[in-house]
Amino acid sequence: MREIVCIVTPEDDGRKLGAVLRARLHLSNRQISRLKFSGGIFLEDACVHTGVFVRTGQCVSVRLEDHGPETVPYALPLRVLYQDEDVLVVDKAAPLPSISSVHQMTQTLENAVFAYLGCPEGFIYRPVSRLDKGTSGLMPIALNAHAHDRMQRMLHTPDYVREYLAVTEGAPVEKSGVIDRPIGLRGGVKRCIDPEGRRAVTHYRVLKEQNGRALMRLRLETGRTHQIRVHLESLGCPVAGDYLYGTELAALPGRFALHSAYLSFLHPVTGERLSFESPLPPLLNALLEQP
Repeated sequence: MREIVCIVTPEDDGRKLGAVLRARLHLSNRQISRLKFSGGIFLEDACVHTGVFVRTGQCVSVRLEDHGPETVPYALPLRVLYQDEDVLVVDKAAPLPSISSVHQMTQTLENAVFAYLGCPEGFIYRPVSRLDKGTSGLMPIALNAHAHDRMQRMLHTPDYVREYLAVTEGAPVEKSGVIDRPIGLRGGVKRCIDPEGRRAVTHYRVLKEQNGRALMRLRLETGRTHQIRVHLESLGCPVAGDYLYGTELAALPGRFALHSAYLSFLHPVTGERLSFESPLPPLLNALLEQP
């Protein structure tokens, strides 16, 4: 293991740790993401998130593995909607983490994809965009570095479209519209509407209202962490069962009522438009029938 250390200078006082890692340690976003999920980022010897603010004189360190941890296969049946040499599209179940971490190293979509592909030597997991553990639905995975780079460049452009279905507690006053509210880090993993945060834009439309709940269709224009969940909470209609931004429901153990229902993108090699749909799971649809 290699450890890289730096001391926060007065110029970096008050900056977020992620910015310091990029500017002072010259780490790429991909390296930072890997370090975050492997628990390899430290501030004064405490394992921390990249959103914390640093102060002059503090010691920042990252611990880089010489070799990535060996992936363990997870024999979970996957619903695969598309596969070729470059791209895999799966319909992720919930609750299921999208990527392995220090908190869950084996029973994740990453481990399940490894098993599905036959445990290939030198396996590198390349999700194009990730779903929260409690969110189900469509998720694309690139099968080589070239496809991953091309698809990452499509994100937040018309070439890459993501739409979600959500069952919410209550409904917004306006039955369709655009939520354009910046999102920042509240502390830990929780986000909030923050005037100093990053711009976040969600398009929404109410499809149905029943028994105090609503079925909404949402399209992401940007892709901030927890964006839909934070935006719906800000409208006063949080996602049903959202234990972080609303109220946990016994009917939804370990998950909440958010589903990635539509995915469309240009194939990273052929340029062909590929589109996929996944219906709202019966468990979520049943929430609209419950008083």
